Amino acid sequence: KTGFGAAKVIGELMKNGILANINQQIDYETAQIIADDFGVKIRKKRGELSAEDVFTGNLEALLKEDDPAMLQPRPPIVVVMGHVDHGKTKLLDCIRETDVVSREAGGITQHIGAYQVEKNGKKITFLDTPGHEAFTAMRARGARVTDIAVLVVAADEGVKPQTVEALQHAQEAKVPIIVAINKIDKEDAQPDRVKGELGEYGLVPEEWGGKTIMAAVSALTGQGIPHLLEMILLTAEMENLRANPTREAVGTVIEANLSPNLGPIATVIVNTGTLHVTDNFVVGSLFGRVKVMKDYTGKTTASAGPSMPVLIAGMPITPQSGDILHVVNNEHIARQQALNVMTLREADLLKKRGVGEIISQISSGQLKQLKLVLKADTKGSLEALKQSIAQIKNENVGVKIILSGVGNITESDVMMAAASGGIVMGFHSVVSPQVKKIAERENIEVLNYTIIYNLLDDIKKILTGLLEPEIVENILGRAELKKIFLTEKKELIIGCKVVKWYIENKTKVRIFRGDQIVGEGLITSLKSFDKQAHEVSEGNECGIRYEGFLPLQEGDILESYKIEKRIRTL
Repeated sequence: KTGFGAAKVIGELMKNGILANINQQIDYETAQIIADDFGVKIRKKRGELSAEDVFTGNLEALLKEDDPAMLQPRPPIVVVMGHVDHGKTKLLDCIRETDVVSREAGGITQHIGAYQVEKNGKKITFLDTPGHEAFTAMRARGARVTDIAVLVVAADEGVKPQTVEALQHAQEAKVPIIVAINKIDKEDAQPDRVKGELGEYGLVPEEWGGKTIMAAVSALTGQGIPHLLEMILLTAEMENLRANPTREAVGTVIEANLSPNLGPIATVIVNTGTLHVTDNFVVGSLFGRVKVMKDYTGKTTASAGPSMPVLIAGMPITPQSGDILHVVNNEHIARQQALNVMTLREADLLKKRGVGEIISQISSGQLKQLKLVLKADTKGSLEALKQSIAQIKNENVGVKIILSGVGNITESDVMMAAASGGIVMGFHSVVSPQVKKIAERENIEVLNYTIIYNLLDDIKKILTGLLEPEIVENILGRAELKKIFLTEKKELIIGCKVVKWYIENKTKVRIFRGDQIVGEGLITSLKSFDKQAHEVSEGNECGIRYEGFLPLQEGDILESYKIEKRIRTL
């Protein structure tokens, strides 16, 4: 391509002290030196994204650029959070001058949307989320989609529990926070009181010597909105937000659903590169091809650059919000990448992120901070717990309360722990069956206590790696031995009838002869009607391959049981 022959390149390499023949590969740095000598510009070929980075949502690795010269400024992506009825949607409504509030049930945002507005010739992308839960759910799946958080606080009502929760979520995500003090047009507005209340949570306004930008606005009259947008652009400038628009696109799914016309669709914000119609892509463990792409106004578009929100169609099923989308060269690569991510996902489901995992990470020195979501029944109990936890000292590991509040343990608490790699601790708090299911799905340990000293002792034990798991034995059921078909050295094939509850494959069994336990063994295979079975229930007959040293007799009772380790869970 350069027009230089191999002999000339080899000669140039020799001048630089490198002996290489025509068949040898040279590294990029060496090639760059030779290219500079020849006056030729070269660019490094981008390597394929690893399935591990896609699965863990490691955007830092996915967005990494070898050549900083390719980076260009991109619009900031802003999330708006705050308490219910403090005017989040009305504020966005005022910013983009469309009427969204009137179309929404009960004034609560029913969907996640993304919009772009322009100020001083620069674009800003806004995410309209139904609260910090969606923001945290995306973080729990690895997504780091937002650059700036705007915390909306009503000037007449001040800081509310959800306000505190929202700012704690933003602080934990390490996102710069701008406070929009809304409803300043009201007669009973007290912006200074709001500033004082926020100061208790580490948000001190600039005019009081702090670092937090606070803008007084009215979503009803539009007062202060231009100033708020200028502050967002100023913060974005300080954050030095940049992306490479010439590379293959990497984006994050904000929401996904099923369209009656287009099938599975997803709202995607492009993090870097440019997404084109007909691009092959992998999103989470799915792969597809961009068939239709629309911008936030609903117009069809052929391409989308960094920070642009678009709706795309071309997936076999709907992805999850927070999934990473990245463009690949062809369908074959897309299929293989999707398969690799699926394998990693299945392996992750088997791995428990509970207290045992945390203790092993602390013991091996991998974990330097134990993150807690703390809930209590009263404010007095919560403050006492916080003070006591603050006094727990360990030279290797610190304790950080990432979210605290009064009341029952909620889905939001579990998702916060999932997003941050922490655990949930409750004091006299109630956990609903729905929240328990979510905790199981996310592999998050939820510990509940009625005695404050037990909670504090367990934190100390976790930090020192001494919290012993509780050994629990679960008896599954009993079966009576009816016939012995085959006897080998230490294996038997036997016919049994389940007389109590159920028998499960691959479990330990105790052998009862009369009322006496005479030995133990293992079920290595279980069959029902000549088919392999996971379990056989009461009243049914089954074939068992039994492994053990005890010779069995007809009439023996086999008791199937499991041993589980539990760390004082609910």
